[in-house]
Amino acid sequence: MGTAAIQGAVWGARARDWADLNEPAWRLVFQTALTKAGVGSGTRLLDIGCGAGGALALARQLGAEISGLDASENLIAIARQRLPGARLELGEMEELPFEDSAFDVVTAINSLQFAGDPIRVLSEARRVLRTGGTGFALVWGRREDCELIAGTASAVFALVPPNPEAPAPLSWSEAGTVEGLMRQAGFRPKNAGDFPGALIMPDADTAVRAVLSASARVIQHAGESAAADAIRRTLPKFTQADGSVVWNNRFRWVSAVRD
Repeated sequence: MGTAAIQGAVWGARARDWADLNEPAWRLVFQTALTKAGVGSGTRLLDIGCGAGGALALARQLGAEISGLDASENLIAIARQRLPGARLELGEMEELPFEDSAFDVVTAINSLQFAGDPIRVLSEARRVLRTGGTGFALVWGRREDCELIAGTASAVFALVPPNPEAPAPLSWSEAGTVEGLMRQAGFRPKNAGDFPGALIMPDADTAVRAVLSASARVIQHAGESAAADAIRRTLPKFTQADGSVVWNNRFRWVSAVRD
């Protein structure tokens, strides 16, 4: 079973809430990622794991020629409504349905870590890049620096028992992990770093819906009520005087060149 078959159902289960609640909260993160990747006017951009098109919409505003791929039919449907004229494909990250050397920049913004075969994904990204083009990956920073992960998501996913047969996860946030994968895929890592990225929800109810939109496996196992209760119990720590919920996080990024 490929990445799309597994991840498409997870991320598409509550596609409208993901598109309307989560992606707006990620706007500043998307903007910073696009800047780090060098996206601007005339850039031929492919975003792998584009979701409902949040980052691509910003790239289009910068003047980029945008394309995207996602595993979720529901999310791609929303992206197509939002971004008429863009080439937006439903499919596998490991088998990109795009031509060789078609892009100047290929991004994977918070998507590479969900790949069944990340080296294959990066190899495909390299294939569709022109010589001298940029491959860019964004992942979560260290757990202790990410309040959404450590403070809320961990409480939700604790409702699902660990799979003893699952392989040990990669240390995505550690310097050298993404760079090593890129080298194995034929890239030459060029720049890397991290930056802060607060995710802000206007109120607790919105925060609950937003987190639930990425919690399909938990809901399937434990039920929506249990998942929502687990989220709500974590929120007082992150709730501001005006009632908004703010999770402070850091994100790690790596850019590499296709020689």
